Amino acid sequence: MKYGLCAAVLAAAIAGTGQAQAGQYDLQSVFGLNVPSIGQSPANWAKRVKLMTGGEIDVKVHGAGDFVPPFELFGAVSSGAIPFGYDWIGYWASSIPVANLVGAMPFGPSPDMALGWMFEGGGLEIIQKAYDPHGVKVIPCHLVVSEAGGWFNKDIETVDDLKGLNMRIAGLGGQALARLGANTQLVPAGEIYVSLETGRIDAAEFSAPQLDIGVGFQDIVKNYYFPGWHQPSSWNSIIINMDVWGGFTENQQQIMIEACKANITAVLANESESQNEALEKIEAAGVTVRRLPDEVLAALKESSTAVMEDEAARDPLFKEAYESLTAYMDRMSRWKGLQELPR
Repeated sequence: MKYGLCAAVLAAAIAGTGQAQAGQYDLQSVFGLNVPSIGQSPANWAKRVKLMTGGEIDVKVHGAGDFVPPFELFGAVSSGAIPFGYDWIGYWASSIPVANLVGAMPFGPSPDMALGWMFEGGGLEIIQKAYDPHGVKVIPCHLVVSEAGGWFNKDIETVDDLKGLNMRIAGLGGQALARLGANTQLVPAGEIYVSLETGRIDAAEFSAPQLDIGVGFQDIVKNYYFPGWHQPSSWNSIIINMDVWGGFTENQQQIMIEACKANITAVLANESESQNEALEKIEAAGVTVRRLPDEVLAALKESSTAVMEDEAARDPLFKEAYESLTAYMDRMSRWKGLQELPR
């Protein structure tokens, strides 16, 4: 029945191309709607779109698995089975290699640098070229602040401690760890807690303290490592079937983009403020908050660079985005360095 509704909406959008579209559209997230911040983000975006369109566009938000399993969402939006989706961009790296870089670049840009590159530095234009063959419009809509390095059931003192480690970690960071001997795997967000609790995995990264504490990792794991070398910033996005997107007027399309920019502003204000409070609660639960040793970080950086250079050699759009983002970071670093104040 839900798929029938989606198909009807898609047909209406195609038939009405070039005309203002009104009505209700389904959106499925890859996250549960009760997950702090990222779970609530698509609903907040939908409220803004409804307000800014005067009720013309009403997006009904559904949680992970309501229509399709989380990791099948991209295909469902591409085919038109679901008109809208909400994701972590890096989940689609098997189909779109550059999504790995945009989802999270190890030792990459800070949130403010990522934001500038995406909307002012040419990032979005590069990414959309990768999505076009799949018939999907992408709108970056949630910028996650620097994450934690992860939750570990063992101490990490040297690079050798990574060998044989079973860790849930996504994206390029996972590939970098694998080069150093770890066994990495991608576990859906809703299954990470149980996987750690049952010993299926020894360690896991998910997000920043504000989100991690909501999952409850502090109840079962006692080592919380920083920094989030694998995700100094990361992007979640709204994805829209391109035929549905083409059915909206330019004004409606622009509203959806502006609603995402408003979403990003609200998210950054909330996330930046909430981390210290979450860390205090995590420590109160008996968790040891630690930094990874410099030796380990140096090895991870070297491994990450090798992974990204290999990916750039294989995929032209990855190469274009990698070179563009790296150059942008270099330019911005000079400005930030000149403005840095003594503590």
